[in-house]
Amino acid sequence: MLRGKDLILATKPFAKEVRWKSWYHTLSGFVLLIGAIFGTLFFPTIWGINNMYGRILSSIFAAIMLSRVFIIFHDFQHHSILQKSFIANFLFTIFGIYMITPPNIWKRSHDHHHNHNAKLFSASIGSFPIMTKQKFMEADKKERFYYLAVRHPLNMFFAYFTTFMYGICIASFVSSPRRHWDSLAVLIIHFGIAAFLIIHFGWFAWLLTFFLPFFLSHMLGSYLFYAQHNFPGARYRNNADWNYADAALESSSFMDMNAVGHWITANIGYHHVHHLNSRIPFYRLPEAMKAIPELQNVNRTSLFPSDIIKCLRLKAWDPEKNKMVGYEEMGIA
Repeated sequence: MLRGKDLILATKPFAKEVRWKSWYHTLSGFVLLIGAIFGTLFFPTIWGINNMYGRILSSIFAAIMLSRVFIIFHDFQHHSILQKSFIANFLFTIFGIYMITPPNIWKRSHDHHHNHNAKLFSASIGSFPIMTKQKFMEADKKERFYYLAVRHPLNMFFAYFTTFMYGICIASFVSSPRRHWDSLAVLIIHFGIAAFLIIHFGWFAWLLTFFLPFFLSHMLGSYLFYAQHNFPGARYRNNADWNYADAALESSSFMDMNAVGHWITANIGYHHVHHLNSRIPFYRLPEAMKAIPELQNVNRTSLFPSDIIKCLRLKAWDPEKNKMVGYEEMGIA
């Protein structure tokens, strides 16, 4: 049975992109996204059917494509696709700005997350915070409030405002204006685009073209990121007992979806494989999981309401029970 470094080495053959596939998925993603955005503004009347329905469907499809292209952007940031391409770098830099995700701060925080995933006593940069049961019980009201607020479903629901506008942009700029000047620039551009749409096309066009796609895609992305590391069966370790490969398999989920779900999310549901080797292109993650038996018997979750509720109920890590627990198991009414 492969473990540790040997398991990571077994994934190495899959950490090679197929260049034409990378370009196909990237360019088709951008074309579909741009088409959906234009559809929210100019969807034609077809067979006498009111174009309003087409504009609304285009808005929802734009949210889907923002989610898919964001995960492809995330792969580019991991250097798994299209490296040394000026065109790709230009496209994804513009996209990161459009998504109110400055590429530099996103990469720094996300790399930290990968290097410290499932460590109990590490800064929760780029991830949802984890307290032990003891630390939670000893925390004062202010500490508990902040901890629970970040992990609360409403924070994920309103992630467009809380995580992206405030967390990634406003908070980072306030903490270090000189280092994170691009966070402020991204916000100015974002509100500038919104103002342009409202002035020239009206409030409803802004709602369908801009607000709704961002709101839905950021909400989905926030929950996916939460559930990938906060699920029944997830394990966390003291820093001294932590190792990279075990953290990938024990603390990163496989999210069961149908083919459409995996397409929308660009295979990010194969999250344990991605954490084991982030250089594997997203379109090769299923191939790696299928080829390596050790990657198949892992913790799973899904987007079914019952699984979502189970994930959201988890509040703290209990070292004695070796699992995440909720209020009831912590003895809190």
